[in-house]
Amino acid sequence: MTHMKDSGFSKAYDPKEHEQVIYKRWEDSGLFNPDNLPERHTQPFCMTMAPPNVTGSLHMGHALEYIISDVLIRYKRMRGYRVLWLPGTDHAGIATQNVVEKELKKEGKTRHDLGREKFLLRVWKWKETYGEIILDQLRKLGASLDWSRTRFTMDTAYQKAVEMAFLHYHQKGWIYKGKRTINWCSRCVTSLSDLEIEYREEKTKFYYIQYGPVIIGTVRPETKLGDTALAVHPDDERYRQYAGKEILIQSVDPNVPRTEAPRLKEISIKVISDEAANPEFGSGVIKVTPAHDITDFEIKERHHEVPVIKVIGEDGRMTHEAGIRYEGMAVREAREQIVKDLEAIGLLSRIEDYIHNVAVCYRCGTVLEPLLSDQWFLKMDELAKKAREAVVSGKVVFHPKRWEKLYFNWLDNIRDWCISRQIWWGHRIPLEGETDVLDTWFSSALWPFVTLGWPKKTKDLATYYPTNVLTNDRGIINLWDARMIFSGLEFVNEVPFKDLVIHATILTSEGKRMSKSLGTGIDPLRLIEKHGADATRFGIIWQAMGGQDIRWAEEHVVAGKKFLNKIWNASRFVLQQTENSNIPDAKPKTTLDANSNIIQTFEASRDRVTAHIEHFEFGQALHDIYDFFWHTFCDQYLENAKHPELKDKKETNETLLWVLASSLKVLHPFIPFVTERVWENLPKEKKELLIIETWPR
Repeated sequence: MTHMKDSGFSKAYDPKEHEQVIYKRWEDSGLFNPDNLPERHTQPFCMTMAPPNVTGSLHMGHALEYIISDVLIRYKRMRGYRVLWLPGTDHAGIATQNVVEKELKKEGKTRHDLGREKFLLRVWKWKETYGEIILDQLRKLGASLDWSRTRFTMDTAYQKAVEMAFLHYHQKGWIYKGKRTINWCSRCVTSLSDLEIEYREEKTKFYYIQYGPVIIGTVRPETKLGDTALAVHPDDERYRQYAGKEILIQSVDPNVPRTEAPRLKEISIKVISDEAANPEFGSGVIKVTPAHDITDFEIKERHHEVPVIKVIGEDGRMTHEAGIRYEGMAVREAREQIVKDLEAIGLLSRIEDYIHNVAVCYRCGTVLEPLLSDQWFLKMDELAKKAREAVVSGKVVFHPKRWEKLYFNWLDNIRDWCISRQIWWGHRIPLEGETDVLDTWFSSALWPFVTLGWPKKTKDLATYYPTNVLTNDRGIINLWDARMIFSGLEFVNEVPFKDLVIHATILTSEGKRMSKSLGTGIDPLRLIEKHGADATRFGIIWQAMGGQDIRWAEEHVVAGKKFLNKIWNASRFVLQQTENSNIPDAKPKTTLDANSNIIQTFEASRDRVTAHIEHFEFGQALHDIYDFFWHTFCDQYLENAKHPELKDKKETNETLLWVLASSLKVLHPFIPFVTERVWENLPKEKKELLIIETWPR
């Protein structure tokens, strides 16, 4: 048996020398694949990786998510579970199409120049070249995924499963096509669901406009051209005299050429009673523009006599119905013009500065325009009930529990899901002649069971579904988690996972969201290059305490690198002290207090770490074993082991080796590379790779 002191290793641990070599050894062993685990690994444990976009590269949110998942996976594997962590990527319809269209733009072309089929070939070529970069980056992070089962949401089998899911809903009458007001991105030229919206704070103006006997405030005066009603609350006494009646109001005449001065036009408009009008906001009267406001469209659905006029088109410009004065203008241009016109004819009461959140496309950042469009929708009433009951009944448990509130709030106020997109890259809607594709989230909602072989009754599906744990950021609780829950119940009759772990968000040191465009993002690959994967893992997990958001501090990665050297040097010392000894197969029997105490202290730490991991408290677990190893084992016990009463005694040698080996096992899920590297140098008759060694009991 070769001890580390004889191996010619430098005194300082160098991650660049070891990490890639060790990862290749793990991959070559085949032990990431549960089919190759020893027979003692019996009970299945499965996690499906949240599939990153094929356009993606590793960012800090990814790093946190995949590291804590890997901690749990490695821990469960050492506990004797038949562990499957299933990887894959998402085709990311809008994002991927945008990337390829940008490439075409450099060549002076558009997707329309190529045509649909040639454009899709171009996207597939891009995917084959760049689409799995992020998976290779996960290897550098140490993620122990079963790469043999890697899935992609546009694989042939996956496409067939998506088609089956669509047709299932369609046959139940839950999918329908209709004209409804939806969120529209004029840059991506497609519809978006209500969950695909991001909000950007914007300084703007709030305009007060005279509408006959009342004044109404709005941030979008250009939509005035599409007003077809006014609404007041049924209990608002101020306007009871107008409710249900037609009133005459003055407006700007949209059919006066813009070369001429604006003129007044008198129109008749109905006042309706609806609870959507808030008596406490503004004047208590709202203008109803059904074609350009989702809430207004819902008002129109309750009051069928309200007509619809579409004054903004899919290209983000004013339509013919907006009148010749404004037709063809971009929305912002039309806003400026109509404000000037209203002021000129005396209908603009006042303007105030206003700060509000503007809805933008989550992919390209373009300001969205709600507009009337012919789209496919999925009825959500019954599916929302399923998803709600799954959490109420405890079949799915949130960690931390407080995130249930966000989940329930969406389900309790749910709208039908707009599932069609007007792009080319994605799952075609499986009806004859249909050119639209499905929302990317429609296909990813099927991820936990389609990746295991559904709709076929495969061995993997029978063995690993439902999966055990899912971990992700709070931003996709409703985009993804809720949809997977109702999809699993609808298609497999079981929830897709039992525990839903919502991890923290990593912020800048100032407490703001990281932004690549603003230069405030941290690249985890840079950290790995600079400090190594183990140190990066340490620094991230160390700060993941209690579910609170993390204000990033690189000093903890530096501290992690120091800890790796502490482990390395402590191990060298133990091996020097215990030459010609082997790790005992069982806990040593001790007569000396120092040896008894270190074993008892380790066992207490092990039990706390085990409990923390079982409760998904990964930061707390790392803090505990760190404190034991550095302060108790190294600073106290190793110093005591040099004393004559302990030194060179068989009992002490066995204790040194047993506690070191046991500590490496507990540390392994957090910092797998250095622990595996040290482990392979420990003296033991029969020794496996540390990734499948037994967790200390």
